[in-house]
Amino acid sequence: MVLELVDWIIVVIFLGITLYVGLKFKNKASGSLTDFFLAGRNLPWYIAGISMVATTFAADTPLWVAEVIKKNGISGNWLWWNMLIGGMLTTFFFAKMWRKANVLTELEFLELRYSGKAAKNFRKFKSVYLGIFFNTIIIGWVNAAMIKILIIFLNIDYQTAFIYIGVLMVLIAIYSSLSGLLGVAITDAVQFILAMTGCLILAVIMLNSDQVGGVVGLKEKLPAWRFDFFPTINSTGSAIGTFGLTIGAFFSFIAVQWWASWYPGNEPGGGGYISQRMMSTKNEKHAVFATLFFQIAHYAIRPWPWIIVGLCALVVYPNLAMNEAGNGFVMAMRDFMPTGLRGLLFTAFLGAYMSTISTQLNWGASYLTNDLYKRNAEDKQQQVDQKKLVKVGRIFTIIIMAIALVITSFIDTIDGAARFLIASSAGLGAVLILRWYWSRINIWSEISATIAPIIGYSLSKYIIAPLFNYDININEVGNDFIANEGILLSTTLFTTIVWLLVTFLTKPESDETLKKFYTQVEPEGAWNSIREKLNIPKESSQIPQLIICWISATALTYSTLFLIGKLLFADYFYAIINLIIAIVSLSILLYFMFRTKIFND
Repeated sequence: MVLELVDWIIVVIFLGITLYVGLKFKNKASGSLTDFFLAGRNLPWYIAGISMVATTFAADTPLWVAEVIKKNGISGNWLWWNMLIGGMLTTFFFAKMWRKANVLTELEFLELRYSGKAAKNFRKFKSVYLGIFFNTIIIGWVNAAMIKILIIFLNIDYQTAFIYIGVLMVLIAIYSSLSGLLGVAITDAVQFILAMTGCLILAVIMLNSDQVGGVVGLKEKLPAWRFDFFPTINSTGSAIGTFGLTIGAFFSFIAVQWWASWYPGNEPGGGGYISQRMMSTKNEKHAVFATLFFQIAHYAIRPWPWIIVGLCALVVYPNLAMNEAGNGFVMAMRDFMPTGLRGLLFTAFLGAYMSTISTQLNWGASYLTNDLYKRNAEDKQQQVDQKKLVKVGRIFTIIIMAIALVITSFIDTIDGAARFLIASSAGLGAVLILRWYWSRINIWSEISATIAPIIGYSLSKYIIAPLFNYDININEVGNDFIANEGILLSTTLFTTIVWLLVTFLTKPESDETLKKFYTQVEPEGAWNSIREKLNIPKESSQIPQLIICWISATALTYSTLFLIGKLLFADYFYAIINLIIAIVSLSILLYFMFRTKIFND
């Protein structure tokens, strides 16, 4: 056991604060489903934004970054850095509309945008599919990573670690079921600050240790390719060394993957807990600011302590195998932090773990309560009291917690199936984006775009790929779509053809539905026929300005990311170049942001 009494005191204090928050906000969360699942739609942008960042900081995230660095150095982080492009698209093209939609969940949006039995049944199906199946598997993945951390850090066996996880899950279920999203968001803010502080302290201590010898020593002890910021384009793709891309992979990386594929927490056009946070803000401006803050903090600021520790771990623990590289991060926590600070960092990882789990519980319960239980009651024309619905939401929170604990014990058995379903999502993103901007999209477009990738991916992987002796391993460290660009591109093409054919072979949504949606959300794009039927005069499009905001904000975030990195490694010439790019990008962004409807409605 590496924790001393003072460390355990810190842990207990933190857990006590978490329970206190749950009790403090219990009454505010009990009035209605909106209060419970959307914090009364009254979150300021900075709380909503921090909550987004905290949720995406799971306990296993730094460990995964350490594995990426072991294989490809800093450049390997482009496996997730590329997702900024889609994230910024959400910020400027969707955040405001999610808030204006005035729905409780993204699944309720389905019956705002579409109509009929198909939309109703698809909504119910997805509430179970996402709220229970995918949600509990994600929780299982996070639990499995935290168990790994507990085993290494506390030097305990699997059974003991599983019991600890069970206790933590019960605690999380209690405070998240009491306080709803408001309490989750407040604790997220505390947990994120604590987690980043702990990781920053570990990075400083480890970097300046005798084994590493500061930045100079780190550079001397590691090959230069470890510090490359960008991938290389070659004929073989990624291998040990700087992250490599083939020409085809580079194309899919830049032009296709960020919009085509669906992944929980990174849905094209927003979705999941990201849309939940956008819908919980005070107004449309707060939704945009929250999402913008999230993208900048998530991609530009947060990674560097993880990267520094990951690089230092290569020096201190050089004999770790590739699949054990993440253990180096946990071993560094155990070996380099003194008493007190060790408890602080352990608490930080508990906070990261708890913020992710509490969000998943609340988010999943929102689907089951609003889109299954309440929707079924509406079908039966039953009036359900809002306070009763809150109680149902709390019960679903506990049920999801219990199912997730069972799933955790079987995570190795179902892991492959879950990864297959996530991998076979290429092409779905186009419909999730265009449903806001093209009135011709109907419910069958979305249903077919959900099913087609599974068929297309299966054909590509199991029939086409073997013909060319071309295989794929969806469980390897890295991104299978980038390493196997043919699978991504062929699946995306197949899915696109299917949903376009289905769209034009089926009837459009009724004018009544489209008019209601347009009046509520006021989307831009191909809605001229609906505007004419509503006698709304055509206005000049804001899309060109939004594109400039999107590009400049993306450039701002990347240049800030590289600026921090170059400063850390004392590469001042390129730091100055990135500083100039950041200043120019920020100036352009501010100029166009305040000249669009985002801030002038």
